[in-house]
Amino acid sequence: MDWITIIGLILIGTFLVVAEILFIPGIFIAGTIGVLLSIWGIYIGYEAYGATTGTFILLAAIISNVTAVALTLRGKTWEKFSLRQSHIAKVNEDFKIELKIGDRGKTISTLKPIGKALFGENVIEVRSKGNYISENVEIEIERIDSSKIFVKTVK
Repeated sequence: MDWITIIGLILIGTFLVVAEILFIPGIFIAGTIGVLLSIWGIYIGYEAYGATTGTFILLAAIISNVTAVALTLRGKTWEKFSLRQSHIAKVNEDFKIELKIGDRGKTISTLKPIGKALFGENVIEVRSKGNYISENVEIEIERIDSSKIFVKTVK
């Protein structure tokens, strides 16, 4: 076998392991394939060049994999992909309107099962019990659970 094949397998394996860590975590397919390619390159080195050269290839592969992973994790690469803000607002958090069970309104968007409805002059986020309710349908409040308002169609 050629040195290019051995080096290529180890480098592709290292790239796949780094890609697994950065871009596709949790699937393990790319990382597993990367490790297998590195092992295959090391095996070819032992078969083609003997134990001494194979051991040097093994050490070079370990050093390159560990260095690549360490540089990837240390290089603040994660910060480029992570969110810097968090959304902590809650649905209907700021509504001061007194609504009660039985109040009627009209949907202003489709409920699939969540959407917007108009009660008086106030637009409120409401939910159905899993039903699809079209736009401009008269609805009635069936249940209020904290800030979640469950509605049903008026028959």
